[in-house]
Amino acid sequence: MTLAATPVVEDTAFGLMDKIVDPKLRERCRLASDTSTTPDVLTTLAQDQDVEIRAAVAMNPAAPQAADETLAADPDERIRVLIGRKLAAMMPRVSEQTHDRACARVMTMLGQLVCDEATRIRAVIADILKEMPQAPHDVILRLASDDVVAVSGPVIRLSPLLTEEDLIGLLATAQPDQAAAIASRPGLPSGVCDVIAAGFDAETIRALLENGSAAIREATLDRIAARATCQTSWHGPLVRRPVLSGRAARHLAGFVRDDLLRVLADRTDLAPDVLADLRTRLDARLHYQTGSAARGHGDESALLDEARALAARGDLVEHALLAAAAHGDDRRALAMLAVAADVPIGVARHAAKLQSGKGVVSLVWKAGFSMRLAVALQSLVAHLSPAALLRPNARGGFPLEADEMRWQIVFLSQTAACVWR
Repeated sequence: MTLAATPVVEDTAFGLMDKIVDPKLRERCRLASDTSTTPDVLTTLAQDQDVEIRAAVAMNPAAPQAADETLAADPDERIRVLIGRKLAAMMPRVSEQTHDRACARVMTMLGQLVCDEATRIRAVIADILKEMPQAPHDVILRLASDDVVAVSGPVIRLSPLLTEEDLIGLLATAQPDQAAAIASRPGLPSGVCDVIAAGFDAETIRALLENGSAAIREATLDRIAARATCQTSWHGPLVRRPVLSGRAARHLAGFVRDDLLRVLADRTDLAPDVLADLRTRLDARLHYQTGSAARGHGDESALLDEARALAARGDLVEHALLAAAAHGDDRRALAMLAVAADVPIGVARHAAKLQSGKGVVSLVWKAGFSMRLAVALQSLVAHLSPAALLRPNARGGFPLEADEMRWQIVFLSQTAACVWR
């Protein structure tokens, strides 16, 4: 049996046919492109020394498999591109006749070309097969594993043949761009989301969060939200996720920008008590901004008096301190932290100046606040990089022992006395 190929549009970048001026070469070219030329002649022309003739055979839908097999190994990359395109376009027909010997030979040639060293050939085949349900699974998996994102990316994002197991396997060796392509895949299964959330870079997780059709489990989303304090690129996608737990919403409300907090407070899928809490926090933020603008930054003694007044009213709470830090008012935030921890302002200032993650964590602990606030203050006030931040322990608590945190405060107190005199 001979498979009729789908007519192939000439590679416009190649464009050799229109440039032929030699009458003899033009005549041979017509013979090579004529669908009525006998298979034997086309097979012979597939080995012609002139690339124009071989290109004409490659684009001839009536070329026999013997000619295609010769051209699939052609030394000229452009010829192999033409054959790769033709064979890929034949896949729907080949898939219906899987027990035919001719189909097996087509599959063998295609398998050869998807391993070709020329990126352009692999990319052409990937572009044709990326959404084709009749494509061979092993070929799709080979293309999806390609080191070049121009080849693997479209297949990873769009091929209906890749299973959850395939995608998890691909993640094991994926480069960042490939992992992001997997994260952006429509309808991404929850198991794949779990793998991405557990061990991939910030940009890949951002791509996952922006994928509204990804089936991210509530527990997985909560874990991402718990790590999001210093990952500002996650904030917008998180607050706009189609489904968000009340726990995650409350956590995000502690550090996202005012406009994003408003988005959270305007959601209709959260419990009434959660929405009430979010709106209270938003009002507090707006009230803080108004009061801060009226007061200005003030001198240190005035800031300490203000913090003591807040404490006396019972208003020296986490979200008030975080609001000051989030708006870049480091001096006010440090004054509030010092009052809450009952230490001199120089101790808090010294911890920030030293960029001491342990020092900031210890002061937050002494103040009776949570590790969540400690993570935020390390970034916002001490200006530590994400990689340098002390993170909560497995239970979400402080990662340091109480004795070590007491020692840190003593150390900061003694050294601050020398530095901030």
